[in-house]
Amino acid sequence: IYMSLFKKRFKAAQLKSMEDFDDITASGKPVMIDFFQHGCQPCRVMDGIVDEVAEEFDGDAIVVKANLENVPDLFYKFKVKSTPTFVVLNPQDGGLHQRWRHSGRVKKDVMTGQVEGAIEAFKE
Repeated sequence: IYMSLFKKRFKAAQLKSMEDFDDITASGKPVMIDFFQHGCQPCRVMDGIVDEVAEEFDGDAIVVKANLENVPDLFYKFKVKSTPTFVVLNPQDGGLHQRWRHSGRVKKDVMTGQVEGAIEAFKE
């Protein structure tokens, strides 16, 4: 009984290096990246929502978190100037094409709608 009350929450994977990013781009699936940094209050607010989105699309899309401390080169590559910033990428021509970008808090239904759109475009 107690175990059902304390079910472990699904968590989005954390990028530890640029090699991790290269691995997910090679997967050929749509990708959503949550760019965050420690000490950012809006990032904390969005953390649980990003985990829910990751669980909802597990298998159809890849949802990852990128911490400024771990992958500063990825922040530079995507020109991220503030956190949180969310980027949805679609596989295209052997690489990834930016489909959607948003900085600051965003409603879960907007985020899931963008990921769903990326999945639908990917299936076409």
